[in-house]
Amino acid sequence: KLPNCCNASLYREGKMIAARTIGKVFSQQHIAFAGRRAPVDAVSFATKAAASLPDLPYDYGALEPIISAEIMKIHHQKHHQAYVNNFNIAQEKYLDAEAKGDISTMVSLQGAIKFNGGGHVNHSIFWTNLAPPTCGGGEAPTGDLSHAINSEFGSLQAFQDKFSAVTAAVQGSGWGWLGYDKAAKKLAIATCANQDPLSITGLVPLLGIDVWEHAYYLQYKNMRPDYLKAIWKVVNWRNVAERYAAAKS
Repeated sequence: KLPNCCNASLYREGKMIAARTIGKVFSQQHIAFAGRRAPVDAVSFATKAAASLPDLPYDYGALEPIISAEIMKIHHQKHHQAYVNNFNIAQEKYLDAEAKGDISTMVSLQGAIKFNGGGHVNHSIFWTNLAPPTCGGGEAPTGDLSHAINSEFGSLQAFQDKFSAVTAAVQGSGWGWLGYDKAAKKLAIATCANQDPLSITGLVPLLGIDVWEHAYYLQYKNMRPDYLKAIWKVVNWRNVAERYAAAKS
């Protein structure tokens, strides 16, 4: 049984999961993360850092009628779980290859690590970016985040219109994102193909909308724009504001 809606500890857990998994993906690919390369101890890393499927901070049916319980259950239990499972398998193989000095195998596994690790990161953010209307979903942002959106895009509606248009245009499968550019100190809209995590672009993820067909097709069919128009009614702007405050600090 899933926890009741608005479980604050699970919203916080989602943020920590995303941060930890991003670190794993980048350290295993020997790419600089947070300005440095993280050393990998094959034994301790394999035994301590396996990914796991996070609980949702609300019931499967809590986002209805915007997103059906059927979609949420399949999306969470099947799709997200598959990314977790495949990430752990690729991670174990990678660390075994690293321990043996098998560089060829290490390189060949990087695609699976990026794809499945990215899927885990993205979905862990996505679940916390949403909330039932009874728990604040759809309530307009306030404070610093509201000011930043108005300054960058003109208004919340203008932002939503631009975000939806850009994200609807994603070819095939991918994600639409609101991110924070630390260098420019401003908000930015971006898209990523497949399960690429936004962090590889240099932006800090604040709000991600999944436009893989498994996120909406059972309910919205081929009408991706209708899904994008409706989902704003369950966006958890409180969570986005927390991410924005953390990104600026």
